[in-house]
Amino acid sequence: MSSNDYVKFVTEQFVKFVDTSKEERIDKKRKRKSEQDPVLTRMFGILPLALMFIVNNKRKENKFLRK
Repeated sequence: MSSNDYVKFVTEQFVKFVDTSKEERIDKKRKRKSEQDPVLTRMFGILPLALMFIVNNKRKENKFLRK
C-alpha cells in the first residue's frame, strides 16, 4: 500500500465523518455498544456461560431432590 493510498483512505474517512451529523454518530455509537457481548464473555469467552448452565442445572436437580 503506497502512501498515496493511505492518504486517500484517511481523507475519505474524514470527509465521511464530517458529513454525518452529530446525532447520527451518537446513535451509531449507542447501537454498536448495545450489540457488544457481555464483559465476561469478551474477557473469558464461552466459559462463564458454560459454568452458569452447570450451576443452574445443579440447582434444579437439588430442588427436585428436596421434594
